Amino acid sequence: MTNEEKVQYWIELSDEDLKTADVLLKGGRYLFAGFTCHLIIEKIFKAYYTQLKGDTPPFKHKLDYIAQQGNFYEMLSEEQQDFIDELNPFNIEARYPEYKSELMKNLTQPICAELVEQTKKLQQWIKERILSTK
Repeated sequence: MTNEEKVQYWIELSDEDLKTADVLLKGGRYLFAGFTCHLIIEKIFKAYYTQLKGDTPPFKHKLDYIAQQGNFYEMLSEEQQDFIDELNPFNIEARYPEYKSELMKNLTQPICAELVEQTKKLQQWIKERILSTK
């Protein structure tokens, strides 16, 4: 698989997860919509990492770590950095019962809708960077 094919692979996975997040949001499955938002950004970050580094992205899920290792964390605005900090807990806490109830208390439809919207914006922003570095 060429590096370009690997980048495309990650983009396609991210796009599919975006469709899933929309379905979960519409179905009222807010916790899993948030978890899926984390996956969307993780995969688009891994696409960008692969493009920039020409290497396999780290087998990590922490968004700021992937961006730092890919040397693009500093390109993110402060707002984008804050947003990935907001998404990071969904990776672990959505998986374990002792954290789920705490996360779910704060996940209303409007909050989750905003998470999905911000995810779409960040994903698109990274896609634009990928296209501009081809």
